[in-house]
Amino acid sequence: MKKVQFFIDDVIWLMRDLTRQKPKSLFDNGFLAVLKKAHEEYSLKVQLNLFYSTSPFYGDDSFTLAEMTDEYKAEWEQNSDWLKLAFHAYAEFPIFPYVNSPYDEVSSHYKLITGEIKRFAGEKSLAVGVVPHFAPTSREGIMALKDCGVKITYATYGEKRPAAEDLSDVPKAFRERISQNRQPETMLFTRRYENKVVDNTICGYNHITDEQYEAIFDNTKTVLDEKTGMRFKNSAQLVLNSTKLIDLEAELKKIASREFIIIGNHEQYFYSDYSYYQPDYAEKIFTMAKLLKAEGYSYIFMEELASE
Repeated sequence: MKKVQFFIDDVIWLMRDLTRQKPKSLFDNGFLAVLKKAHEEYSLKVQLNLFYSTSPFYGDDSFTLAEMTDEYKAEWEQNSDWLKLAFHAYAEFPIFPYVNSPYDEVSSHYKLITGEIKRFAGEKSLAVGVVPHFAPTSREGIMALKDCGVKITYATYGEKRPAAEDLSDVPKAFRERISQNRQPETMLFTRRYENKVVDNTICGYNHITDEQYEAIFDNTKTVLDEKTGMRFKNSAQLVLNSTKLIDLEAELKKIASREFIIIGNHEQYFYSDYSYYQPDYAEKIFTMAKLLKAEGYSYIFMEELASE
C-alpha cells in the first residue's frame, strides 16, 4: 500500500486560541475542526510541529506553551492515533535557528517544548520524529536530539558549495545566520526542491548526498548516520501553502505514483489576520486528503519510518 506523511509546521497560535477561547472541545476550534473532518472523511493523520513561543515580530501579544491549558489532555490522548505533536523550535525567529547551535541549546529547547506537550496532551501525543525549523541543524544539535529520544529527522539535499566560497549571492539574513558561531559542517548548497524560494541556501550536518537522496526520495527508506545514530529522511515533496489551489490536483497527480510521499504545510496561513492569509487553506487540505485516498494512500507518522 502506498503511504503518505503529512505535517504542519510553525504551530503556536492554535495553542494560544485554545487557552484563551476555551472551546468545549478541541474540535470546536476552527483549525482543528478542519483536520478532524479530513480525518473522518479521508483517514487523514497529521503531525503538528510546535513553537514554544509566539514571536514579537507579530506584535506584543505574547504566549508560550507554559500557558497552554491542560483541560483537553484526555481529548488529545484519545485522538493521538491520528493527531500528534512534536518539537519544531523555540520561536519563528531567528531563521535557521539550529544550524550552528551547541548541544545544550538544542537539548534545552527540545525538553522545554516536549515537557509542555506531555503536560497538556499526554505522552501518547508526543511524536519522536522531528522537523527542525528550516531543517539545517548542527552536528551537536543532531546528537542532542538523538540523546533526547528522537528517532528520525528531515535532511536537506543538493550540491554543497565550498565553505570558504563568497556569500554575496545569498540573502543578507542567510549570510548572518551562516556566520554566527559557524560550525565546520555549515555550508551552502543549491536547492533541488520544488517550490523553492531561493536557489542557494544553508545546510548543516543533516544534509544527504544526491546519491542518498535518489535511493530514498520516493519510498520509505531512510539514511542512517552512523556517527550520531540518527536517521535522516528527505523533506516534503509538496507544500500546500506554496501551491495554488487551482494547481494542487495536478501537482499531486505528478507524485501520486510514488510508493511514499511527504506533504507539508504551515499554520499561519490559516489565520485571516496573517499578512499572507490563504482563505482556501481548508479546501487545500480536503483536496489533498480526498485525492490521496482515491489514489490508494494511507497515512503514517514520521517516526514509523525509523523502523523501515
